Formats: sequence, C-alpha cells, structure tokens
Amino acid sequence: MIDLVIKFFPMTPADEAQIEKLDERAFGPGRYARTAFRLREGVPPDLSLSFVARVGTLLVGANRMTGILVGDAPALLLGPLTVEPAFRSQGVGEKLMTHSLDAARAAGHGLALLVGDYDYYSRVGFQRVPRGKITMPGPVDPARILYCELRPGAFEAANGQMRRA
Repeated sequence: MIDLVIKFFPMTPADEAQIEKLDERAFGPGRYARTAFRLREGVPPDLSLSFVARVGTLLVGANRMTGILVGDAPALLLGPLTVEPAFRSQGVGEKLMTHSLDAARAAGHGLALLVGDYDYYSRVGFQRVPRGKITMPGPVDPARILYCELRPGAFEAANGQMRRA
C-alpha cells in the first residue's frame, strides 16, 4: 500500500481553475443556484484565510472564506468546502476548516457562518443558529445555518440577514 502525504497550503489565485473543476465534480451545475453561492458570487475569497490540500501537485481539497455582513456585523462565510471523493473520510475537510478557522482567529475575525450538516461541522465547533436570529437572502433550510464564534461575544452582535460585505 502506498502512503500518500497530504499537505495544506494557503490558496492562491493560480489554484482557482483547479478548484472550479473540483467544485464542478462535487456539486454539479446546481451549485450556482444555491443561496450561499449567490452571496459569494463576484466576491473573491480572503486568500489569507482560504486553504487547499494537495498530494504532490494534485489538488484534493479546498476551503474558501469570504467576508460578509450579518446586519451591520462583519462575519465570514465558510465554503464551499470541497474534497475529492477518493480523499473523503480521511480528515482532509476537517483539517482545511481548522486551518481556515485558526487563521481567521489569528487575524482577529469574530464569527464564521456556513450552510451545512450539523453532525459534520459541529466537530470543529459549529453550532446551529437559533431560528430567526440570522437569515439568508434566499431559500435555505434554517436548521442548516451554522455559526462558529471565533471571538467571545461576536455571535451576540450578529442579527439579521447575511449580505455581501
């Protein structure tokens, strides 16, 4: 058995074409209609908080962090988090998120949000947003809106609808 070494790097603009192909394989064309995608559309991710996973030169995972507002409070929108199917269930997604959340904390950010599965994202500290506290500008299951407080008190300040920063 070959032991593959997965390494993590800050995302660069040169990674974008490979990430787009990975997202296309993972999510298909329907990804463009999702509310979270619409919030990120036309807004570049914060490259200092976004990471990729590689085996040699092969990109096997990526996570973006994009600045948004919740009401008037600044926050980050995590995602899309994408891992090549052959590398899932090996901790790649969790490590990508951990790198992003640690970098966001170190940079002084207070709050990260996402739309996703609670059972998966709770492993890195995400919790469900109480119904009605934070909304999105399009259809989304409110039980899938999750938050991770990066600085004490940041979640309390966030109320209202998510929007582009």
